[in-house]
Amino acid sequence: MSQADLLEQDPVFQLKGSMLAVTVLELAHNDLARLDRQLADKVAQAPNFFRDTPLVLALDKLPDEEGQLDLQGVLDICRRHGLRTLAIRANREEDLRLATMLDIPVLPPSGSRERPLEARDSAPAEPVVRRKRVEKLADPAPVVEKQAEPAPPAARPTKLITSPVRGGVQIYAAGGDLIVLAPVSPGAELLADGNIHVYGPMRGRALAGVKGDTSARIFCQQLGAELVSIAGNYKVAEDLRRSPQWGQAVHVSLSGDVLNITRL
Repeated sequence: MSQADLLEQDPVFQLKGSMLAVTVLELAHNDLARLDRQLADKVAQAPNFFRDTPLVLALDKLPDEEGQLDLQGVLDICRRHGLRTLAIRANREEDLRLATMLDIPVLPPSGSRERPLEARDSAPAEPVVRRKRVEKLADPAPVVEKQAEPAPPAARPTKLITSPVRGGVQIYAAGGDLIVLAPVSPGAELLADGNIHVYGPMRGRALAGVKGDTSARIFCQQLGAELVSIAGNYKVAEDLRRSPQWGQAVHVSLSGDVLNITRL
């Protein structure tokens, strides 16, 4: 057999199964204006997290009485907010026909009950207003105005979670750190503007420094995550499993655009 024949038989690809973290956007109403506004609010909570996020668009829960969906319009809205639609999930004939016309893969309707993503934001603290107090003294003494004392510097808020974080739940610590004193299940998402601490198994997704803080860190007692990210730089489960720190207590930090994972 010649060298050319051997080269021809050498495989140039492999098909492998893989579990990827994909977000499902399940539409409850056919209202593109509200979808645009509400999606913009959601993305504003964690812009780095939603940048180029792979998405499955679920249409199988849309009420029939709300009419035909403008599928191209929905895809445009998702793309404008950084969501990349990989496939749709639908059961109506018209939706399936439009997906075929737009060359989008179609998944079968889900038989499982999925939990909604709930972003639990820390409400910003009300500003403390100190009024100036003016005391009028007896004449001929002048009016004396007492200056307000400077307010102490505000501490960065810390969100503390003591119960297990189930799959499909999203927790966001706005403006500070997130501390979880319980296990984090697959499909759960932890987001924080600051650091993330997980004192238990971490099997979901952890995204620290979501507003661009490159000094943020991730700490967990047992690394089994689907994804870890700092300031938009991330590693997924396939990369993490190849690390000798998989299943160990670790510390994740960022150097330049490289995530460093070290054992605690």
